[in-house]
Formats: sequence, C-alpha cells, structure tokens
Amino acid sequence: MRILVTNDDGISAPGLKVAEAIAAELAGPDGEVWIVAPAFEQSGVSHCVSYIRPMRLEKLDERRYAVEGSPADCVLAAIGSILSETPPDLVISGVNRGHNVADDTLYSGTIGGAMEGALHGIRSVALSQYYGPGSPSGTAAFDAAAGHAVAILRKLLDQAQWNREGYQLFYNLNFPAVAASEVQGVRATFQGARPGPTFGVKPQTSPNGRHYLWLTHRTGNGGTAEGSDARECSNGYVTVTPLSADLTVQEMVKPLSEIVE
Repeated sequence: MRILVTNDDGISAPGLKVAEAIAAELAGPDGEVWIVAPAFEQSGVSHCVSYIRPMRLEKLDERRYAVEGSPADCVLAAIGSILSETPPDLVISGVNRGHNVADDTLYSGTIGGAMEGALHGIRSVALSQYYGPGSPSGTAAFDAAAGHAVAILRKLLDQAQWNREGYQLFYNLNFPAVAASEVQGVRATFQGARPGPTFGVKPQTSPNGRHYLWLTHRTGNGGTAEGSDARECSNGYVTVTPLSADLTVQEMVKPLSEIVE
C-alpha cells in the first residue's frame, strides 16, 4: 500500500510523526509512506487552495516534501506532481493537535486535506487528537491516537463504504483526551452542532497604538447532542464520522422547489 501523509500543523509537528508511524504500520514492509506537508502551520485554512499564486515545493528527504501552501495544496502537489505516475492508495491527514468536531470541521485544514484526497477518488481519513484536562503530558499527548488508529483504519479499509454516487466519502476520526488504555471504545457519530458560534473576536491595541483582532475559540462541547462527534469524544470515545464534500440539505430541495419554482 502507498500512503500519503499530510497535516495542517506543519512539517515539524509532533502529530505528523505519529501519523507517519500509523501509516508505516498500515503500509507494511512492502508499502510506501510519502510525507507532503505544509512548510508552516496552516491551522484554520479549511479547504483553501493556492489558486492565485504558485506554491514552493522542497524535497527534504527521500519521500519527504514541504510545501508552502495549505493541506489541500499538499495533496494536490502529491497527486499532480510528486506521485503523478503512482498515486497513493490512502491519504492520512493529521494527526492534528486538537480535535476537529462539530463546526470545527468547517474550519479545519486537516479536514481540507482529507477532503481533497476524496475529491480525487482516493480513500482518505482525517485524524485529530483532542486536548483537555485529562490529556497526558509531553510526548504521551497523542497516546490515544497512536494506540488505536491502526486497528480502526484497518476496519475501515476492509469493511467500510468509500464510493457513493456523487461525492466520495471520507472519514473523520477524533481521539479523546485520555491515555490509550483509558479510551472507552469507538463510536460511529454524526457531526455535532454547538449551541452558539464557535469563534469570537477579541480586540487588542499594541504598544505603538495599532489595532489588532485576535480570534477566540469560545464554546465547548457540553451542549452538543448525544451521539455527536463532539459529545462522544468528550466522553472518552474515539469517534468516526463519515463526511463528504456535499453541503446540500437534501430534504429541503423538494419543499424549496415548491417555493421558488
């Protein structure tokens, strides 16, 4: 198996090393793991692509590249240039530092990387590690992801549905803020909805009198529904959510037609 690994935390992020190890175990001794990741952190860029400017590509080592662009750019660089003759069998985006649940999925560059792979018909997954009061410290912070990702991904690769009419499915995995031994189990979930907007704005004036705005992440997961990714991950479960690029609210198309047509 040939696996492409990207992320949105950057080529030097500790979570990328965890994803590399996960990919290596999945690929096996006869497989290949290729790293194509952003040169700098790209958190919050969603599915952004560098449409109006070129992106610099640098080879750092054998099967390891840095791209001055977004996670989606990295996937495009891999598919369109680096691996154009031998496309990957799987795209792993992550392991992100922090969970990507509820409306975080709309902002996440980690999700954007997986989505780009799915748009090219490649099986793709996003992996994110939740941080919270129960998180292990130091290098053990990604313990839940390191301990459980391979088994879950093997099940998805062997048994899950990937192809469908229209946009291809991809999967969003979130690992709880506990040690691997304390994970409660695995839950198939839907994308949660928080009771209020996730981001706010905090103004700040610098010492030289210039005005700046900081974005603040101001809502938690306590108000999300039972069975959602946000609630179940907060409760100690690994969550697996099927996603696609289709944002259409399908059940509204017919009633809408009766209004506008």
